[in-house]
Amino acid sequence: MRRNLKIVLCFSPVGENMRVKSRKFPGLINACSMDWFHSWPRDALQGVASKFIQDIEDIEPEIKVRVANNMAEVHVSIDEANKAYLKNERRFNYTTPKSFLELISFYKKVFGENVSQIKGNIDRYEKGLDILDNTSQKVTGLKADLANKMVEVAEERAKTDVLIQQVGEASETARI
Repeated sequence: MRRNLKIVLCFSPVGENMRVKSRKFPGLINACSMDWFHSWPRDALQGVASKFIQDIEDIEPEIKVRVANNMAEVHVSIDEANKAYLKNERRFNYTTPKSFLELISFYKKVFGENVSQIKGNIDRYEKGLDILDNTSQKVTGLKADLANKMVEVAEERAKTDVLIQQVGEASETARI
């Protein structure tokens, strides 16, 4: 029974964790066989990206395909840059499937934040337009009221002018 027992441990080569655990537990290295996984092919990256961005509602389907292709292209180009970095600096830099999934989740987070900000701006502009429309209607109403008041003022001024003329004539008559 013990002969058939197999344990699979998966470690990311990124960072210090694998090195520290290898030093603390040398049996992990001595009694194990290590399989190094190769980078994902472009088709797999596109498929994973397409799957994870399908639940975003505010993107048209053809744009989703382009975004998935772009994400795959970015990840592949990082792998190529890692090879150049190893050649020039003689140091490893790893991109793992987890980093690709983090790229997708970061894109979704930033996209969601931008969409909510844009929707907030749209709501704010619509409220502003409603306020401007209401103000315009009120100004139109006030202009009509002002025109009516100006007619009334003109009538009252004419009556006042007549009254002033009558008072002036009466005071002239009273002086004589």
